[in-house]
Amino acid sequence: MPLSRRTTLTQFLIEERRRFPEASGDFNALILDVAMACKAIARSVAFGALGDVLGAQGSTNVQGEAQQKLDVIANHMFVRANEWGGHLAAMASEEMDEPCAIPAEYPRGKYLLVFDPLDGSSNIDVNVSVGSIFSVLRAPADAVASGRELTTADFLQPGTQQVAAGYALYGPTTMLVLTVGTGVHGFTLDPNLGEFKLTHPSIRIPDDTQEFAINASNARFWEPPVKRYVDECLAGRTGPRGKDFNMRWIASMVAEAHRILMRGGVFLYPRDTKDASKPGRLRLLYEANPIGMVMEQAGGRASTGREPVLAVQPDGLHQRIGLVFGSKHEVERIERYHREPAMVKDDNPLFASRSLFRDAA
Repeated sequence: MPLSRRTTLTQFLIEERRRFPEASGDFNALILDVAMACKAIARSVAFGALGDVLGAQGSTNVQGEAQQKLDVIANHMFVRANEWGGHLAAMASEEMDEPCAIPAEYPRGKYLLVFDPLDGSSNIDVNVSVGSIFSVLRAPADAVASGRELTTADFLQPGTQQVAAGYALYGPTTMLVLTVGTGVHGFTLDPNLGEFKLTHPSIRIPDDTQEFAINASNARFWEPPVKRYVDECLAGRTGPRGKDFNMRWIASMVAEAHRILMRGGVFLYPRDTKDASKPGRLRLLYEANPIGMVMEQAGGRASTGREPVLAVQPDGLHQRIGLVFGSKHEVERIERYHREPAMVKDDNPLFASRSLFRDAA
């Protein structure tokens, strides 16, 4: 289809709104404000060293992680693009300790915005794709009616209550991938017009795959079900799976998620024993829930390994969690391995897991 005839993000949102005649238009305006923030971040990322935006900021965030300059810049852009429009009651960011209140000089709305302003920022200096992740929730009705200040507790909603979710990918092209609960759609930024245009409608993830992504350096800390799954994949055609797998690892979850949306696969950042005080690495509200909604809306599955991630009741603003997502049948297999009794390792078994006898040495 010629670029000039492609549906813009604005047109797409208007078409969605027409299905709900009673809608006020605040939601559409909010998504467009988010898109504006993503355009601004994309521009800063694109300038790289020319824009003096690379390198460490010299500060740490609430998780104790060193902030990059672009972490701080991207967070500022998200806040400034979304605080003034009158659509939000409050915001929360991975880079801020507490919820961000809407300044008194601006009207307040009925939605909450939760975001990771720059996912994969450790890759900025080596020019690997990074992105932004966002989630939209409804503010509690009593807070909207009374005008009371929003608290941390108001953000602690399970992923099933998300109104919309998505991410922006800053790669060779800038893309916005969005779900409003009616499937997943990808929009590519037209640099000539400054408009996101629909290029990937109704994205679907294949149920099966031969590709997985995991940080293998943590293998010694994995729980037995995860180790079993990865070992079976690595065994390839002669192993119990009967097929060869490819392994990928980018260390940018947005880039991993986008690859899986485009061609299938499974991503694992599971709970492990590396740090007993942390039940996982990824943030439930800022990363796992929005990516989980995108995956499930595209026909995939998102899980902690033990239960659907969208069903988890958050207990903290910066709660961490284990996450597995991607092609449905692979995620279901990993969940099944977690339910099954742990296998006792036999270093010299008579019987192999796939055939009657082990292959001859």
